Amino acid sequence: MKRAKAHARRVASDVPARCAVLTVSDTRRGKEDLSGDLAERLIRRAGHAVVARAWVRDEIRAIRRAARALIARTAVDALIVGGGTGVAARDVTPEAILPLCERRLAGFGESFRALSAAEVGTAAWLSRADAAIANGRLVVILPGSRAAMKLGLERVLLPELFHIMRLLGRRPTPKE
Repeated sequence: MKRAKAHARRVASDVPARCAVLTVSDTRRGKEDLSGDLAERLIRRAGHAVVARAWVRDEIRAIRRAARALIARTAVDALIVGGGTGVAARDVTPEAILPLCERRLAGFGESFRALSAAEVGTAAWLSRADAAIANGRLVVILPGSRAAMKLGLERVLLPELFHIMRLLGRRPTPKE
């Protein structure tokens, strides 16, 4: 427990991660994208920046095109994707995103589902939340609901975001 808390601690040399938020939805866009708005607020509150927001329909090619464009930007360190992680026919976000990635971080989805089980019960296993590295950037895929976005950001991603930026070489490693 002590070691985990050390990772979450921000050090003086930490520079905020520059995040892009991509909402995948056939219906939620602009003012109706409450989960994307929540993600932006939580990311900023944690001391990071949101440098881009985008919306795309639940279609593999559209999702992949938008994600590829965002992770190609030099100003983006992390891409947070919300929506399309369920098991319905239109839920294709993992199929769109994961082929762009070099390495999966399976522990993210495992952690998310374990915490989610306390809130939604056994339905937690239906989520295909995931994280991976693509083009040297962190890519996180979360369900589109506000509750899931809040849980995934506050309890799984944001406590480790400064740390993973250092591990990926996107930020300087603090001097001991």
